Amino acid sequence: MTFPEDLLYTKDHEWVRLNGNEAYVGITDFAQRELGDIVYVDIPTVGQTLKREAVFGTVEAVKTVSDLFLPLDGTISEVNEQLAQHPELVNQDPYGKGWMIKIQLDGSPVTEGLLSAADYRALIGDS
Repeated sequence: MTFPEDLLYTKDHEWVRLNGNEAYVGITDFAQRELGDIVYVDIPTVGQTLKREAVFGTVEAVKTVSDLFLPLDGTISEVNEQLAQHPELVNQDPYGKGWMIKIQLDGSPVTEGLLSAADYRALIGDS
């Protein structure tokens, strides 16, 4: 499993890539492996301003349906449209083509509580 060092992670298995006043969010390599083959991604919250840890959508796999939690306060400005036709991108490239949403941050991101790659590996027992 891979956990890029330039990302931040949540205990709920989302990742965050900060880029100025915006952030990209997806699920981790660990999460996609645990879920299995992803067949549908539902993110109905485009344009909504949500608080950290709010549910912003769901991901459906062959085994289960799982909620997706927002790692930072902000407005969901974009959804990865490719996932509508190709949800398997989350399995194939979770940190690249499998990103889920882009958030416009409300000011400086509050990253307290987010994990480094090393801390996330320790959380899932992959140290």
